[in-house]
Parts: sequence; C-alpha cells; structure tokens
Amino acid sequence: MRRRLIRTVTRIAAILLALAAGAALAIALTRVVSVAREIRVQSTVDEVQHSDVIVVLGAAEYQGKPSPVLEARLNHALFLYRQEWAPRILTTGGAGGDPTFTEGEVGRAYLSSRGIPSEAILTETEGSSTVESTVAAAEIMRRMNLQSCIVVSDGYHIYRVKKMLESEGIKVYGSPRPAQPQETWREQWRYFRQAIAYGLWRIGIAV
Repeated sequence: MRRRLIRTVTRIAAILLALAAGAALAIALTRVVSVAREIRVQSTVDEVQHSDVIVVLGAAEYQGKPSPVLEARLNHALFLYRQEWAPRILTTGGAGGDPTFTEGEVGRAYLSSRGIPSEAILTETEGSSTVESTVAAAEIMRRMNLQSCIVVSDGYHIYRVKKMLESEGIKVYGSPRPAQPQETWREQWRYFRQAIAYGLWRIGIAV
C-alpha cells in the first residue's frame, strides 16, 4: 500500500514537473517571438539624430578588403558623417581568424582612403563577438566622454546592439545600412536568432 502511494505521488510529481516545464517553454517561446517582431520593426527604422559618434559594427573582411556587407555599413557611416550627424566614426571588430587584419582596422583604412581625417576615426580591434565589440566600444566612449551614438549595422542587428549600449548608459540611435527588404525565411530566421541571442544576453550568456 505504501509503495503504491509512493509510486502514485512520484508519477503526479513527474506530471506536474513536465507541465511546469512545458508552460515555461511556451512562455519563453512567446517572448522570443514577441522580441523577434520588435527586432523586425526596429530593422526598418532610421532614428538618426545628432550624436557624439557613429559606431559601425564589424563584418567579414578579406585580406584587408571589406566584404560587401562591411563596405555597405562603412558607406552608410560615411554618408552620415558627411551629413554632419556626428563628428567621429568608431569602427569595431577583431581579427575573426585573420592573422594580419582586423575588421576595425580594415574599416579605419577604408574610411581614411575616402578622406575621413585620422583624428575623426576611432577603432576597436579586439572584439570577437557582438557583445565583446559593444562592451569595448562603450568603454572607448566612456574614456572620451562620448555620451551618444548612432549605430550602423544591418537592420536585424540594430535592436540587440542598441539594448546592449543602452545598458552601458549611452544614448543610442539606430540607422540600418540601406538594403532591399527581403520577406524570406532566412530573413525571418535572422530576427528569431537575434531574439534568442538577446534573451541569452539578458541572463548573462554572451553569444
């Protein structure tokens, strides 16, 4: 009798735990979907305002040459700089497996070759991820007493970078690089993936 009671209680406890886990998973998934929608909206909004610096998020470079994605981000930063939205540009990004060049340095060279004065270009070259580059960029801004920035990246990337910089006490405006909107499953996955990465960052897991 006692053993039967113990088995019954154990089964009920297992069922309750499974239900609780299922409910928690459903809540988490709902939150991820909600954030993905917010990311999608943010990806189409240009919030450009006069700021202390334009922060360009790094992307791939090929033997010292910016990839098409990085070049598009740098060109957008150039446009904003020439429109006098900010007096400085901060390029970011580490080596990414390249033993010779970093994304930040490649960005700096690209901007310099297009007439941007060296004193107007700041560089972060250590970050191996969005989180690391964002933290390093915020530290550079603090050291120079820069309190506001325009973030330039691909649209799906803006939301998470904004949140991370805002958590460092910085006023942030998003300005996605120009791109044709694509209603494809790959684009939708980018929003979803960024929502997951944002959620992990919120609980202290950097990706």
